[in-house]
Amino acid sequence: MGFVEESHRGGKNKKSWIEYTARYLFIALGALLVAVGLELFLMPNDIIDGGIIGLSMIFSHISGLQLAIFIFIFNLPFMVIGYKQIGKTFALNTLASVALLSLFSLMVHGKAPLTEEPMLASIFGGIILGIGVGTIIRNGGALDGTEIIAIIATKKTGFSVGEIVMFFNIFILGSAGFVFEWDSAMYSLITYFIAFKSIDTVIEGLDESKSVTIISNKPDEISSAIIARLGRGVTHVYGKGGYTGEEKELLYCIVTRLEVAKLKSIVHEHDPEAFIAIEHVADVMGGRFSKRAIH
Repeated sequence: MGFVEESHRGGKNKKSWIEYTARYLFIALGALLVAVGLELFLMPNDIIDGGIIGLSMIFSHISGLQLAIFIFIFNLPFMVIGYKQIGKTFALNTLASVALLSLFSLMVHGKAPLTEEPMLASIFGGIILGIGVGTIIRNGGALDGTEIIAIIATKKTGFSVGEIVMFFNIFILGSAGFVFEWDSAMYSLITYFIAFKSIDTVIEGLDESKSVTIISNKPDEISSAIIARLGRGVTHVYGKGGYTGEEKELLYCIVTRLEVAKLKSIVHEHDPEAFIAIEHVADVMGGRFSKRAIH
């Protein structure tokens, strides 16, 4: 019995070791991509990103010192705050992310830029930067301390985290017009938008999930069809109409973005008057959520 338990524990430790190794390899890959995006696309063309990275790029340009120095120095206080507010694991992952980014930035610095066309630099630099940052975030790290400050500030100001981060970034991106040129500020906005969308794509994946609520007079038929043709689980929720006072049976299920059109078709086949509400879902875990062929 003891041997079985020890073997099981050893297997678990081995799995944890593999998971940790894979996590930090992906963080290193993300940091390398960010360094390439910054040093070989954005910096040579006077284009900046938002947040702490953007602030570091401005100070690097003004002082003539390497970008890696400011990225590491400016992120240090946020790592301390993150340790106190979020936890040790987050702080260690952030430290690894920032340290690796600084190291790779030093290694790539001085290499010939991959393009000197500002529009190409803003597009491809934004994509590479976003993929890198998204990879780091997906594996538990971070490169930007403005979100941590925003979380703290939102408790005192009443503004949302997104609004505070946007305020910081408008200020930082707008500063590019004074430090560089106004063309640079406009290209920087393009880069920020592209990087933002790339980060979302990496974190959430191309196959986004949607939650669907259906109100129909034929709930059993629709539920059976969704289970049979999409392979999705369906939850029946019972309620009462606020206007009519009638008992209502709602259907709730999770599908991928690619399955939304098919689900609508299935519902309308059984009840053309059915009410359908579709919402975005950030993440899905557990349950019967598994892929099946659409037919």
